[in-house]
Amino acid sequence: LFPLAVRGSEGLYMVNGPPSFTESTAFQRDSGKNCKAVAFSKDGSLFAWCNGEKVNVVNITRAELLHSFDLPKTVCLEFSPKNNVLATWQVYATAKDGTAGVPNLQLHDLRTGKCLKSFIQKKMQNWCPCWADDESICARNVNNEVHFFENNNFNTIANKLHLQKVSDFVLSPGAQPTKVAVYVPGSKGAPSFVRLYQYPNFGGPQSALANKSFFKADKVTMLWNKKATAVLVVASTEVDKSGASYYGEQTLHYVGTGGESAVVQLPKNGPIYDVAWSPNSVEFCAVYGFMPAKATVFNLKCDPVFDFGTGPRNAAYYSPQGHILVLAGFGNLRGQMEVWDVKNYKLISKPVASDSTSFSWCPDGEHIVTATCAPRLRVGNGYKVWHYTGSVLHSHEVPGDQEMWQVLWQPFPDGVFPERAVRYQAVPGEVPGAEPRPAQAYRPPALRNKPATSSKLHEDEPPQNMKPQLGGSDKPLSKTALKNQRKHEAKKAAKQEAKADAHQGPAQVKTPQNALQNTVPAITTGDPEVDKKIKNLKKKLKAIEQLKEQAAAGKQLEKNQVEKIQKEAALLKELEDLELGV
Repeated sequence: LFPLAVRGSEGLYMVNGPPSFTESTAFQRDSGKNCKAVAFSKDGSLFAWCNGEKVNVVNITRAELLHSFDLPKTVCLEFSPKNNVLATWQVYATAKDGTAGVPNLQLHDLRTGKCLKSFIQKKMQNWCPCWADDESICARNVNNEVHFFENNNFNTIANKLHLQKVSDFVLSPGAQPTKVAVYVPGSKGAPSFVRLYQYPNFGGPQSALANKSFFKADKVTMLWNKKATAVLVVASTEVDKSGASYYGEQTLHYVGTGGESAVVQLPKNGPIYDVAWSPNSVEFCAVYGFMPAKATVFNLKCDPVFDFGTGPRNAAYYSPQGHILVLAGFGNLRGQMEVWDVKNYKLISKPVASDSTSFSWCPDGEHIVTATCAPRLRVGNGYKVWHYTGSVLHSHEVPGDQEMWQVLWQPFPDGVFPERAVRYQAVPGEVPGAEPRPAQAYRPPALRNKPATSSKLHEDEPPQNMKPQLGGSDKPLSKTALKNQRKHEAKKAAKQEAKADAHQGPAQVKTPQNALQNTVPAITTGDPEVDKKIKNLKKKLKAIEQLKEQAAAGKQLEKNQVEKIQKEAALLKELEDLELGV
């Protein structure tokens, strides 16, 4: 069973996951209508919530209340990775006389229930201290410095990382040594930069493991991979000065702990909606470009491995085991999901979860929950549990006068659920006819009895494998290298033709296939002007052939294109006359 915690105006309760979906007896329902925050511990054994009166902490496996803290205004909660500390945050308020308010960030020892330390933390953004996975280090950003504490001793600052103005930082996951990615925004014409350090070596720029600087960044998102070997940096500006997008402008950068860095070249212009690391740490998926958006998987060299083509999507979610990838279009899109087998790059299913505001994988890598929650949407609140093959196993809608605010799976430690073989056949669902048929486009009465014609604004690009073929180059060539390669091939082809002319005479010349587009015609008149005319005529005739093919395929041609086709006979006659004059 994989319990789900559900928080809303009906209170807080837990539901047993597949297959039963009954209310869990391990957690006693809290019927208070003012539950502001909930949190599971990383291993899923502990659960904390604030009901507007107290912050309670329970052990789910033993169904016992461990602690109750008198902090009614708490709006954020978080457990440290090994369950030693609970961090709580309340909205900061200054005293009535204008003096500094009381500390609003508390760190509680979960063994004794005592408060280890209180801090003043004015902003909700990045409110929570960051721990290394073994809790040997804990870090906070204080006045543009990163303060480090060791072994949960918060009375002594063990180390400081001081740069001009550290705006954000992220600790690496996994085992020691811990690495730190820091972001310093640019000022007065200087570029912004992201630097990687290994704790505790902070002695200036030379001690950094890697450095990546860039212009055009008002904010960044930094994502470590699971093995802590690289960071992906999404740099965003609030305003796109070219006026092409109201999302601002984004760029994606790769920074490795070995010092290597690169800009990830995205083949389609437009916003970067989402970036996700595969749990295997050697690939990542980016969803980007003006709608319909592209989605591509890249390797650590930032080379494309697989392109999913274009579609209505703005998010990517890898399963915890990394064997399945879901591409989805939520928010202002209609909720279409594409479920892909990542090893074989085969499409498994295309379910639709309309009006979804949240998505999360169950730790077993088999099930998914999608939810419609307030305040994003205040009508039709509820959640659905799916199997990745597209079947809806359970659906729950709250009454019309109630709201649902959050749904989350109970986590489990890594490795508890091994990867299972991917299934393509849909499992039996308990909810028949999960989705209504999509509304048809309006057709005026005069056209209703006629066959429908496609009225798509654009054609979606199909998926394609981008892995280099056997014997091919390992790295895609730059534009300059491709240009030089073409020139080289053209020269080589010209030389081969010259040799063939010398040995066999003009009639038996064989031109290499790939050189056909790059070389002059094999037969020449000796008059460069006539040769040029022949070449231009052949070019025009080729274009006419292409237009005729398009017309045969049913494409409506423009007036000037039809006129071009009508000139074909005259052009053929002119070409014949020129060649007869050879």
